[in-house]
Amino acid sequence: MEELFDLIKFNEYKEDNRREVKSAKGGLPKSLWSTYSAMCNTYGGIIILGVEESEDGSWRTTGLRDVASLKKAFWDTINNRAKVSINLLKESDLKEYKVGDDAVLVIKVPAADREFKPVYLNNDLFGSSFKRNHEGDYHCTRAEVQAMFRDQARKTVDGNVMSKMDISALVDDSIKSYRLVMESKRPGHPFLNLAKDEFLVKIGAASKTEDGVYRPTRAGLLMFGEEYQILYEYPLYFLDYREHLLPNVRWTDRIQSQSGDWSGNVYDFFTRVSAKLVLDLKRPFKLVDMVRVDETPLHDAVREALVNCLVNADYYEPRGVVVEKYPDKITLRNPGTAIVGKAQMLRGGESEPRNGNVMKMFNLIGFGERAGSGVPDIYTTWEQEGYANPQVEEIFGGGQPNRTIVTLPLVGKEEKVIGGQTDKPPIKSPIKSPIKQIEKQKEIETRIKAALQLIRENPSVTRFVIMEKLNITESQARTVIDILKNKGIIHREGSNKNGRWIID
Repeated sequence: MEELFDLIKFNEYKEDNRREVKSAKGGLPKSLWSTYSAMCNTYGGIIILGVEESEDGSWRTTGLRDVASLKKAFWDTINNRAKVSINLLKESDLKEYKVGDDAVLVIKVPAADREFKPVYLNNDLFGSSFKRNHEGDYHCTRAEVQAMFRDQARKTVDGNVMSKMDISALVDDSIKSYRLVMESKRPGHPFLNLAKDEFLVKIGAASKTEDGVYRPTRAGLLMFGEEYQILYEYPLYFLDYREHLLPNVRWTDRIQSQSGDWSGNVYDFFTRVSAKLVLDLKRPFKLVDMVRVDETPLHDAVREALVNCLVNADYYEPRGVVVEKYPDKITLRNPGTAIVGKAQMLRGGESEPRNGNVMKMFNLIGFGERAGSGVPDIYTTWEQEGYANPQVEEIFGGGQPNRTIVTLPLVGKEEKVIGGQTDKPPIKSPIKSPIKQIEKQKEIETRIKAALQLIRENPSVTRFVIMEKLNITESQARTVIDILKNKGIIHREGSNKNGRWIID
């Protein structure tokens, strides 16, 4: 008994609620099949028949009657397509064990490959598909079933052509920036000699249709389109970067795709946000062939994490991509769960990005890991730096949208990440020294006072005037105004163009 239960309780099935016990006193329990569906559609697991759980959490055998009949009933049912959409089990996945005088049956349920999902019951795709979270089995929502269907195809859906758009929907400045980066990363690459239309076709951003018109693919639209154009195909599309580097301030900087003062596409979001994420990471002095190298594996790993977030996002799902930077951590949230599953993503070696053409475009400019080693490499870099281990969490069920959350701690292993603060000063922190942090805070406070004085003198002053008067960037001007609004010092009446500021 102890040997069997120790094997079951403390091996890999312990995580993610991948074990289920059922007494099966009266034959195969009806709930067995919803658990089978749930485990197939999530991480897999084991179901143990002939065992029940006590109130204190311990297990005890109940004794199975006529084990041979139970086995036959099990195989008859699981192979009945009117009951179960697919049987993923082999004979060796059902084993009988003897525990004292009692028999137990252990069923090993694999996670289904994406082309077989969703696994459902009773010919009822939308009504009888299940998933499993920490609370147990739950009915999949219609949106979850549709998401599994989108993920079935080996050819990722971002390669589909936007039949009602031409490539004028793509932003020239984004494409030019991309080509310049590609030229610096891959000088002499044959794609660089092509005209714009053919270049976009080669990188997967466009396709030439039978009528001779160049039209963007979904990937091209995501990478280079205007935000309002992207919303035609992806109504829930949203990208958000939030920086929380000062206490008692909602955010010290923010970039979001709906602001209207930049394109709002994935490529421009990456270039803006990656620069901010690595800005404060330590840059030790290093020479290679007598040339100073400022970049480190830590910089590469942070960019890799951002690319991983963007290429695996399900842009049809709500809440969008949210990237947040704190003094002690970086968090990256994307809609959707990993196509290959969390366990395979952590192991590496198998790359199945949800948006394969977007991944190709990042790969052509030196970002993104095709071989499936991206996430393990991030873990390796964090280990080498002496930081606490990154965390990967998948959230689904409970009426909330599916999400993947990656947390990159920026503190030592002995310290606790607590939402922007640490239990003690980090021993090995990549953020700038406390003196520089204080100087930065004073600089922001000086800008806030100067901006408030400009508003007092001219309540109709715009953000761009503040930017010019204070000789600061547009992002810095936006941050100053956001801080004043969040603290309840000012609010705006009227439009951005013709309105005025009111000092509260």
